[in-house]
Amino acid sequence: MSTHYSVDFKVHVALEACKEDRTLAQLSREFGVSPEQICRWKKKLQSNAGLVFASKQMKKKREEPSATLYEEIGRLKMEIDRMKKCN
Repeated sequence: MSTHYSVDFKVHVALEACKEDRTLAQLSREFGVSPEQICRWKKKLQSNAGLVFASKQMKKKREEPSATLYEEIGRLKMEIDRMKKCN
């Protein structure tokens, strides 16, 4: 059975693990989550922590490709509609 945890819960547990004032076994008992899962959440938090401080320019660079793709999708949909009308 798969248990779904809220984002807030995952962040809380991962932050507690980052403090390293308790063992994974202690955190596991306290929060009812396997030590392996806590370790994965901690690694994910640490690897993505830089995004919190990312500049607006970096965020914009990540958004630009998706905007371009959405424009292309719109253009292709219009072409498909036009081709359907011709048949």
